[in-house]
Amino acid sequence: MSIWTRISEAISSLAKGEGLSAVFDKLRSPPERSVAFTIAVIALGAKMAKADGQVTRDEVTAFREVFQIAREDEAGAARVFNLARQDVAGFEDYARRIRQMFSGQDGTLCDLMEGLFHIALADGAYHPNEDDFLRRVAEIFGLDEGDFRRLRSRFVVDAKPDPYSVLGVHPDTPMPQIRKAWQKMVRESHPDRMIARGVPPEAIRMAEKRMVDINRAWEEINEEAAGADRGL
Repeated sequence: MSIWTRISEAISSLAKGEGLSAVFDKLRSPPERSVAFTIAVIALGAKMAKADGQVTRDEVTAFREVFQIAREDEAGAARVFNLARQDVAGFEDYARRIRQMFSGQDGTLCDLMEGLFHIALADGAYHPNEDDFLRRVAEIFGLDEGDFRRLRSRFVVDAKPDPYSVLGVHPDTPMPQIRKAWQKMVRESHPDRMIARGVPPEAIRMAEKRMVDINRAWEEINEEAAGADRGL
């Protein structure tokens, strides 16, 4: 059974008059985490799309890129998106219920934030309202400022990402600790780890960009340290 079939079943189980918020209260058991994760990203993405005042073709395409949505499943994804957009519940209510659903799973919440950043930057621009939206969601999720800056630095850049920010370390952090931070991020980005956290296989492509970013950051820091050792 595909994840979109399971999502359709979850949406169909809503009683008349129930909003999408009710789904988050029903999908707390581990077997349904991937369904919950997918609905959460689409639902918050729909709310975020309203934050900058428009839904662009690029943002819709970004949903497909994050979840590898097949053509035959697009109607199911669109249904979730439209339910969230029309739901009277605000995004803060969604975020609180999602945090409860993934209580104690900061890694999953960071994965979810990463999907939202991908969608926010899909049109090549980062609207101030989107920044406010994502910062507030991260705050409700209980993520600290360092986690938010680390995620933001990979997506919102004027030139190229600062390698230290990408790895969540400071320039004066000793190299052994930077190496440990890099190795931890590599381990956490392994597809098996992500699936265990509730990220659906359809969204594992997010890890590909993450691995490129964190490995490039480590290489830049390593080269900089090697140059300093040589007195360059």
